[in-house]
Amino acid sequence: MFYATTILAVKKDGHTAVAGDGQVTMGNAVIMKNTARKVRRLYHGKVIAGFAGSVADAFALFDKFESKLVDCNGNLVRAAVEFAKEWRSDRVLQKLEALLIMTDGEHLFLVSGSGEVIEPDDGILAIGSGGNYALAAARALVSVTDLSAREIAEKSLHIAADICVYTNHNVIVEEI
Repeated sequence: MFYATTILAVKKDGHTAVAGDGQVTMGNAVIMKNTARKVRRLYHGKVIAGFAGSVADAFALFDKFESKLVDCNGNLVRAAVEFAKEWRSDRVLQKLEALLIMTDGEHLFLVSGSGEVIEPDDGILAIGSGGNYALAAARALVSVTDLSAREIAEKSLHIAADICVYTNHNVIVEEI
């Protein structure tokens, strides 16, 4: 499990929102930053990606993933699979510790360095130390409210921040 963040993606009614908190924690005791941006738009704004894990590793992975998007002409499915294969097999990339969530609005994936490319059945994904809290909140809100994907993602992140010490209320949401 990766600490120090919560990233959540919610797909609903033709919209996908990816939300992330802003907390960067050093070890188990020090909050180093409250306003980190862990959710970003890639490939001319057509793809949204969020990361949990080492910040330096995540930036290296964002760059590598964006180059795969360029190579695949923006095809997220192909780029995600090619990226996961390279991440798993490259000796340098294998050492990078992070998880990524990515979406183009149509597809939603969790990608890891061990080769997983997972598309959820219910259109909801979460990673990070507060991920399970945010996932549970989002699933509950989707089933009992008429809130939008963006509203569900934001409310769920705030619920996770109330529970997880590695997650704060400085929530950034990108929607596609």
